[in-house]
Amino acid sequence: MIVVERSGLRTTVQDRGRVGLAHLGVPRSGAADRFSAGLANLVVGNPVDAAVLETTLTGPTLRFETSVVVAVTGAIADVLLDGEPVDYGVAAWISPGQRLSVGTAREGLRCYLALAGGVDVAPVLGSRSTDTLSGIGPASLTAGQVLPIGALPIASSGSVAAPIGAGEELEELLSSVLPRARRKVRVIRGPDASDATMNSLCSQRFSVSPNSDRVGVRLTGPAVPGGGEAPTAGMVAGAIQLPPDGAPVVLLADHAVTGGYRVAAVVIDADLPVVAQSRPGVGVEFQEVTAPAVRKAWLARG
Repeated sequence: MIVVERSGLRTTVQDRGRVGLAHLGVPRSGAADRFSAGLANLVVGNPVDAAVLETTLTGPTLRFETSVVVAVTGAIADVLLDGEPVDYGVAAWISPGQRLSVGTAREGLRCYLALAGGVDVAPVLGSRSTDTLSGIGPASLTAGQVLPIGALPIASSGSVAAPIGAGEELEELLSSVLPRARRKVRVIRGPDASDATMNSLCSQRFSVSPNSDRVGVRLTGPAVPGGGEAPTAGMVAGAIQLPPDGAPVVLLADHAVTGGYRVAAVVIDADLPVVAQSRPGVGVEFQEVTAPAVRKAWLARG
């Protein structure tokens, strides 16, 4: 088990989310940056859908009551084990009685802490994810809380799956989701977009508003034409809604299943982690791409 001594700003349990329930009004939720969460699981030998801890800006301090292998990916932050630094993206062995602290992110917004065996809270509707919009799933971590750890993952050979280290290639993958200067987020044209809307969206620089969360990333900057209300329709993560004021909102993991604003574009899945890791004040630029480019980006991400 793990004892939460300090919870951090907002630390939640996340996995791959509740898939296939949108028609019942249940959002998917899950890790905002599924790519980093999946890599953290792979580093400790878990399946990619094991439950991890997702931090927001500032992480927790945890005291371990059992031996376990852990790894931290996502945002760049100081990770300390009994006061000693732990390498980013590397499997670390923790003994009973030791404390692990995840500090404030220096680059990016969300860290992912994976433990061999996963965080074993009770699943709700097939997922252990915290949904901050609907309230489904476990509440955010609080000081004094005790978290159970699941059984060690078993490899196909029947033995305990072995954790992997982080070589240069893995380190490059881990940092690929972090916002970089002049990196453009790729989008495909949405159902309500006009040429004027796309020209405006893809020719200007926006900034992430402090009024952003797991539901959506609100952007500030020049107003994009074509915004307004629209007939209620199903929404997906990455959809860029345009309210009447023309300030784009990129939907994230905890978005509602439907929405009533026009959808100008949709961030491609390979680039959605970049948006999820964009902290307030970070600049965001968009680039329109076509379906073949989306497939190429997906295959490149692996």
